[in-house]
Amino acid sequence: MKDNKTTKDGFLFGKRNYTIMLIGLAVIALGFILMAGGGSDDPDVFNPELYSWRRIRLAPTLVLIGFGIEIYAILASPKR
Repeated sequence: MKDNKTTKDGFLFGKRNYTIMLIGLAVIALGFILMAGGGSDDPDVFNPELYSWRRIRLAPTLVLIGFGIEIYAILASPKR
């Protein structure tokens, strides 16, 4: 015997959710891009740019904000 359950084929989230997810991914990517670089060609020379405000404060904050946006995108109910 067959079950009379109907299954709805389609995407798990709505268009709004996917848009918010893409924005969150862009913010995370920007944070990692801002963290990159700053190495020195000579290992005996210290580069103080390694501890700049951008790499220590701004970039990790952007990554955390991006993860928060992703969580919001998953939990937000799609508009119907």
